[in-house]
Amino acid sequence: MKKTIQFIPYNDLYKSEVISLILKIQTQEFGFPISLKDQPDLENIPKVYQVNSGNFWVAVADKKVIGTIALLDIGNNQTALRKMFVDNSYRGKDVAKSLLTVLFNWCKQKMVTQIFLGTTSAFLAAHRFYEKNDFIEISKSALPSSFPIMEVDSKFYVYQVE
Repeated sequence: MKKTIQFIPYNDLYKSEVISLILKIQTQEFGFPISLKDQPDLENIPKVYQVNSGNFWVAVADKKVIGTIALLDIGNNQTALRKMFVDNSYRGKDVAKSLLTVLFNWCKQKMVTQIFLGTTSAFLAAHRFYEKNDFIEISKSALPSSFPIMEVDSKFYVYQVE
């Protein structure tokens, strides 16, 4: 039987599961020496992400968080894509694409014109995913000054919302 996956805006009922999923992927899968203390945004998702044109969504299957995606409003009808993570057992099953579609639809409703993102050069599968979904690689100098660059970011993309 195929599992039904819901894509819904974050609420604090999912806080511990979101934190657990993101930290597991960052530390166990990719070996980043990062903790919750290094990511205070995860303790305050509504105040950080769910303001103005921003939002944060979770993918839920069988009442379990299996994916996340966030949009940070950086002003001037521009946003930053953040916290895109999918549990490894759900990768390749259109969960990431569906999360991105939810985000794109939100951007159209909110009159967002551009979505920027930064990623590490190690995430080759992520690069292919973004490029396949019409994100264009740009130089660091092409980012808006309001874009918050993370220490691990070395590759940058922009998506023009139609």
